Amino acid sequence: MGEKSFLMIQEPIISAQYSTVSLSANEFDHPAWGETEAIQITRKWSGEEAPASRHAEARMIWSEESLFVRFVCRQNEPLIVNSNPQLDKKTIGLWDRDVCEVFIAPDRKTRQSYFEFEAAPTGEWVDLAIRLTPDGRETDWDFYSGMTTAARYAGQELTTIIRIPWSASIPKPKQGDAWRCNLFRCVGRGNERYLAWQPTFTPDPYFHVPEVFGRLDFA
Repeated sequence: MGEKSFLMIQEPIISAQYSTVSLSANEFDHPAWGETEAIQITRKWSGEEAPASRHAEARMIWSEESLFVRFVCRQNEPLIVNSNPQLDKKTIGLWDRDVCEVFIAPDRKTRQSYFEFEAAPTGEWVDLAIRLTPDGRETDWDFYSGMTTAARYAGQELTTIIRIPWSASIPKPKQGDAWRCNLFRCVGRGNERYLAWQPTFTPDPYFHVPEVFGRLDFA
């Protein structure tokens, strides 16, 4: 019998670095960001390479109080944003404009249940609790996480930070814990605007595919 060769596929991993300092959402250049891994977001949802002018990177930090995600995005085109942003409540439909997103599933055994967080260059935000069932996607539109966001646009670079406090829904992890996660960026117009860290490979742009989520390790 001839030898069989097996292709070893490494699970995609994001490492969130623990910080003894609890940052605020507007600390764009805190030294703690330089101590954690940069994750590249360079592909469209379809798996095709996105134009370099739309590439982004993300870094994640966690502290005793919160999880932080920082996106640094190339922005070589006009921003697509709401002309009248409402910052005192979540903005449903935020995903139709320029936005950065993180999906997290704290319980790896029930990956069909996860949370969606989005932040726009205007400071607008949305947080949702999602559950996929055989009958379709169920969304808790009233879910409240207490998330805060901040954004900085300078030159051809957009930086966005999402801060998610620990809660009964999203409990503080322990070092060594592993969750599920995916990261996204929407920029510009048309179907080509949807970028994903882990592409979903759906026929049409669609992010709600927890089967492709990568692993989020808490270091």
